[in-house]
Amino acid sequence: MSRHIKGSSRSQATLFPEMLEDFVAKENPVRVIDVFVDGLDLESLVFKGVQSKATGRPGYHPAMLLKIYIYGYLNKIQSSRCLERETQ
Repeated sequence: MSRHIKGSSRSQATLFPEMLEDFVAKENPVRVIDVFVDGLDLESLVFKGVQSKATGRPGYHPAMLLKIYIYGYLNKIQSSRCLERETQ
């Protein structure tokens, strides 16, 4: 059982009629990043934290953090605060 913090499902309906998937265009590069990172075997690439520890607060899964890092790199965003502003 994974103890990582789970992200919201993009196919789950929200309080409003729209789904999160509806807000991202079909040709958006974010979709390519998502598919690419999901296809990687992060454990064989020696990413730390793929197997979460049983104690303490759960951390974010390395795949999610890698997706954010790649998105920032492709869009020339170096600051985590600027990345946060991208979602608003």
